[in-house]
Amino acid sequence: MNVTRQLIGQLDCVVVEGQSHTETPELLVILCHGFGAGGDDLVPLGRELLRAKPQLAASVRFVFPAAPLALEAIGYHGSRAWWMLDVAELNAAIETGTFRDLSGQLPDGMPEASRVVSELVTRLQDETGLPASRIVLGGFSQGAMVTTDVALRMPDAPAALCVLSGTLVCESVWTELASARGSLRVLQSHGRQDPILPYRAAEWLRDMLCGAGFDVDFVPFNGVHTIPLEALKKMAELLDELCS
Repeated sequence: MNVTRQLIGQLDCVVVEGQSHTETPELLVILCHGFGAGGDDLVPLGRELLRAKPQLAASVRFVFPAAPLALEAIGYHGSRAWWMLDVAELNAAIETGTFRDLSGQLPDGMPEASRVVSELVTRLQDETGLPASRIVLGGFSQGAMVTTDVALRMPDAPAALCVLSGTLVCESVWTELASARGSLRVLQSHGRQDPILPYRAAEWLRDMLCGAGFDVDFVPFNGVHTIPLEALKKMAELLDELCS
């Protein structure tokens, strides 16, 4: 397994692959971490997916970009974000059990985050010569939101979108974009006891994507804001199918 660090576009990335970096992969998988995590947070997923389906090592290149915003100023040493959050408001909502409905919001900073991730996709396509149909986008939490936005806005649909504990934001815009997107395969997982991004809002996102005609594999689980083993298994199977 080869693990390298590269600046791709504006983003520092960890690249994980089984083959030499000089070889062109059959499939690119771009996974974005969540708010308050380090840039390397999801890198172990690449190793776990390759362990689950060793044959992927010959054909898949994983790219894990670090979000552009550092959080040292608010006491999160070594942590990053795609856009800033009101942490005090979030913590208060968690403590009181307040339902956070973000569906009508366009998070401040998300358009810029979407732009830099879109640039990353374009740079990788230029480097590999792969079409959008050979690129899987996804992420966890805030990373799932930004990659959902990118997947809906790409000129051509990606091979698949993996939404791990994401949620519905800017609903009117996403609904319009999804209706014009055509078919898209989606793997979505969410914990029924998630205190940060409520399960009900994940169901709203699922329903919106299904309403647009997307092929959605929805994986609910008993748990909180995390990535369950079942979702990793489903993702490995999805990638293996796309490489077959």
